[in-house]
Amino acid sequence: MPFKHMSASTLQTLLKEQPVTLIDIRDQMSFMAGHIEGAIHIGNHNVEQFLADTDRSLPLVVCCYHGNSSQGAADYFNQQGFEESYSLDGGYTAWPDN
Repeated sequence: MPFKHMSASTLQTLLKEQPVTLIDIRDQMSFMAGHIEGAIHIGNHNVEQFLADTDRSLPLVVCCYHGNSSQGAADYFNQQGFEESYSLDGGYTAWPDN
């Protein structure tokens, strides 16, 4: 099953209701300047370790700048065996608390 899209409001609700793996694929400087609470910064430097350590049965939500790059990443993680992978529509710019 391919990745799906998720709105910021849906993610806000989901984070309150169940465990979710939330990753941020923006560059390190942008991540350090601000990110969604609980997000894990993922890049080429740690993606292999992330894949080795992460429960693939939990929903995975990928966040980028505007919701474009996260689609390719969500598709990649879906191919790596994550049961539910989502691209955050609008990316970090759509997150109400940024």
